[in-house]
Amino acid sequence: MNIDAIPFATTDWSNVPVVEHQGEQGSACWRTCQFGSIRVRMVEYAPGYLADHWCSKGHILLCLEGELHTELQDGRHFVLKPGMSYQVADNAEAHRSSTPVGAKLFIVD
Repeated sequence: MNIDAIPFATTDWSNVPVVEHQGEQGSACWRTCQFGSIRVRMVEYAPGYLADHWCSKGHILLCLEGELHTELQDGRHFVLKPGMSYQVADNAEAHRSSTPVGAKLFIVD
């Protein structure tokens, strides 16, 4: 990632519009800002959420609240709790998210 040509600014996430995305089960509410080629999101997964796809996009993800379960397509499984993060490169390892209790995430991709 090359952070280039982005002037200093602050973001009040409460003013960023929410877009709801349905999963295979449950829903996710995204607040998204685009800074050049970098997408930054605040995402809230409802309890019981299960993604409807395997994702191959690279991310840096920080769990702020709740508990995020991340399954890799090769069968490995990871649980993130508040203060934990993961990072994965584009096209490195397909992954999908779920949460039994809900989760709030900060994601850069």
